[in-house]
Amino acid sequence: MKWHNLTTEDVLRKLDSSRSGLTEEKAVEHLRKYGPNELKEKGKTPAVIVFLRQFASPLIYILLAAALIEFIVMRKPTDAAVILTVLIINSIVGFIQESRAERAMEALKRLAVPYAKVLREGAITEISASHLVPGDIIILEAGDKIPVDARLIEAASLSVDESILTGESVPVEKFTGAIEGEATIADMGNMAHMGCAVVNGRGLAVVTATGMSTEIGKISTKVQEIKPPPTPLQRNVARLGRYIGILVLSVITILIIIGLVKGYTFEEMFTLAIAAAVSAIPEGLPVMVTVVLALGMRRMAKKHSLIRKLTAVETMGAVTAICSDKTGTLTESEMTLRQVYLSSRTIEITGAGYHPEGEFLENGQKLDPQNDESFLLALRISALCNDSMLKSDGDKHQILGDPTEGALLVAALKAGVNQKELQDEQPRLAELPFTSEKRYMATLHPCQDGKAVVYVKGSVDKVLTMSRQILVNGIAQEMTPQKIAEIEDKNVDMASKALRVMALAYTECSPTPEQLSHEHLDGTLTLVALVGMIDPPRQEAKKAIADCKRAGIKVMMITGDQKVTAVAIAEELGLPPGEAVTGLELAQMSDEQLSDRIERISVFARVEPIHKLRIVNAMKSKGYTVAVTGDGVNDGPALRAADIGIAMGIKGTDVAREASDMVLTDDNFASIVAAVEEGRVIFSNIRRSVFFLLSTSVGELFTWITAILLGIPLPVVAVQILWINLVTDGVCTIPLGLEPKHRNVLEEPPRRAKAGIVYKGMLIRIVFIALLLSIGTLLTFRWELSRVGLDEARTIAFCTLVAFQWFNALNARSDQQSLFKLGVFSNRLLLAAIGLAVLLQLMVIYAPPFQKLFYTVPLGLGDWGVIILIASGIFIIEEVRKLIAPRIFNRGK
Repeated sequence: MKWHNLTTEDVLRKLDSSRSGLTEEKAVEHLRKYGPNELKEKGKTPAVIVFLRQFASPLIYILLAAALIEFIVMRKPTDAAVILTVLIINSIVGFIQESRAERAMEALKRLAVPYAKVLREGAITEISASHLVPGDIIILEAGDKIPVDARLIEAASLSVDESILTGESVPVEKFTGAIEGEATIADMGNMAHMGCAVVNGRGLAVVTATGMSTEIGKISTKVQEIKPPPTPLQRNVARLGRYIGILVLSVITILIIIGLVKGYTFEEMFTLAIAAAVSAIPEGLPVMVTVVLALGMRRMAKKHSLIRKLTAVETMGAVTAICSDKTGTLTESEMTLRQVYLSSRTIEITGAGYHPEGEFLENGQKLDPQNDESFLLALRISALCNDSMLKSDGDKHQILGDPTEGALLVAALKAGVNQKELQDEQPRLAELPFTSEKRYMATLHPCQDGKAVVYVKGSVDKVLTMSRQILVNGIAQEMTPQKIAEIEDKNVDMASKALRVMALAYTECSPTPEQLSHEHLDGTLTLVALVGMIDPPRQEAKKAIADCKRAGIKVMMITGDQKVTAVAIAEELGLPPGEAVTGLELAQMSDEQLSDRIERISVFARVEPIHKLRIVNAMKSKGYTVAVTGDGVNDGPALRAADIGIAMGIKGTDVAREASDMVLTDDNFASIVAAVEEGRVIFSNIRRSVFFLLSTSVGELFTWITAILLGIPLPVVAVQILWINLVTDGVCTIPLGLEPKHRNVLEEPPRRAKAGIVYKGMLIRIVFIALLLSIGTLLTFRWELSRVGLDEARTIAFCTLVAFQWFNALNARSDQQSLFKLGVFSNRLLLAAIGLAVLLQLMVIYAPPFQKLFYTVPLGLGDWGVIILIASGIFIIEEVRKLIAPRIFNRGK
């Protein structure tokens, strides 16, 4: 039912109600029919199921198999316990994150108000908000949180803050008349919605929807229904896990076949194949990913981006489109007076927000307002015809009251016009409060000559029709048709710049009336000024949008503001040119039509909650990795459906924060771009670490398979392989994941959506390094085996394989740039890790307890000389390759 289209009498009739409210019998009947006014939630998934679900990944299956192999086949319970611990930690993190939907519902429930004042059988009574039913008449007063969706039947100076639903920064003046045609929530001036707050005035409204039928209820349904999409990292790790699984099964099959052909028993080959499979599994991969992402979270937190979901750290680096709210993210969310028009003069005011500091400029020259009588009068009207107050605490300033009035008050303070001193000098004797019907506010004040003056502010067209004169250079002159045309043209000009324009006027009264009425003012006013205010764009947001443009990221602005305002702000922010579409226009498009046009659109205005969700889905259908910002309840579904949901930490609602992946602690768009930059660096570092781990695992596999094919003893045994995978590789992997940024990553285009952690060029490089590692180890082993015993030759081969990792860690820092160009000491943590790996290896070789455990014997200085000479070859070859063909392994990157 489109309640906003109906008259108040029609609404009451359809709801079987009256202006005196429902009878108790009717209320009980409606409660049975419509149910309680509560937000319901779907049945919860048992915690045990949620926890076990974290193990549903190919890589996890492989690691579980590795743990079982270690425990049952290899009889190494300690190693098995290490792997299981890693898996349990990862699963606990995932379990915590999956509870976000429940917390989002709890936050939505907290928006419900516990009690409400209603008319029942003509008497005012206070009842539990859960007992409200359609047809009830509710009483709305300043400070109330609205408990239901309702159609207004009375409105006296009633204004409502609907930012929680619409994103509109200015309270909406309410009225009772019917609205023709379609209307967005932001345009439903005769409706009140659950969760919104009454700012001024009072009203009566008949309840039209309760519980899940309200706009917030519809949003809560969407939040529950929407399943967050898998992140790029989750998709990449799952794909990598599948590849490793196929590799492991292939290795087991190949080794068993080769062994049986070579005359080994099936039991021997099966044990050998299982051990080889363990060598192929990069046990350190989950640990590395978790730690690198966790440390990335800490770095992002220092840049005002609080990550709520671990994988979101990397996803930020994959973002190709940002759909941003305007108010508070791209703009200051603090109305600011920008321009004052005094007859033929225009005065610009600097400064932004509620900080009472700024300059006054006329034709680019500084102006002293204390020496300008007309301007000073405009500021006096701004301060006295005003119900707002400025609350200051050091550098923090807050407006108590209407933001528009706050902008006028702050402008006066910038000129040294103090509201409190003026109120003492000219106390308010009477007033006409602002109403949507009158469209102006007037206050009566005494003058020193015994007379009185009325100060007026209101809409330009209304005040202009009431004005008989206009103030020109301090002198009141007759309002001529020419002057009226000039004022109207200036109003249009200011409005086209996204300024909210109001008119200021006054009239003198003698004798002083006891009460004000419209008759005192109509046709008696002297127009003083037009004032234009705006929610100004953040300066840092302009730079951030320019950074996005260079980084190949599409930025779209989504707002509840009017189209002309949205377009003007977009131009001032430097958003790329594109179409501007309203919510009504969007509603008339099919999903296919929206998908076809989405890439040409840069601004969406007057949008509703469902619109944001459609915008996100349309962008995703075009292959974009989408980040969406939001602060209100209306943003919940879109935040949850996006690849990255970004909520505002200061002005955001609990619902938005709980549905998000990331929270901006400073509500600043620039922090998003900083997070994108950090995400790109982290993804590059994960690639470095994965390259290092996989080149080790594949090198070990090549070594084992070649040894079996050649029919020679194995150069390294299973326990030594496990040492390399868990200790040597583990020590170096994390520092590689913390590699400092090499260049300005925002100068590069975003990676393709299908580009995985492992790409074709990296795969070729892995095989290339693995072959070098395998050949070097086998040649060293064969040569040593010809002159020393098996245990010593195997120890040298073991140390050679480990030393290869030390040098390969240096190679992994970049696939293109030489270590010496990067700076040998630019990653000191990696150098320290290699130093630690060397010490641990010496312990394994020379400490008697470890010699027995790892089948090693002490080595001489000459043996170490051979090991270092052979192992350093992998570093020298890569350095030469980077010099000659640095981009040879870039395919698919």
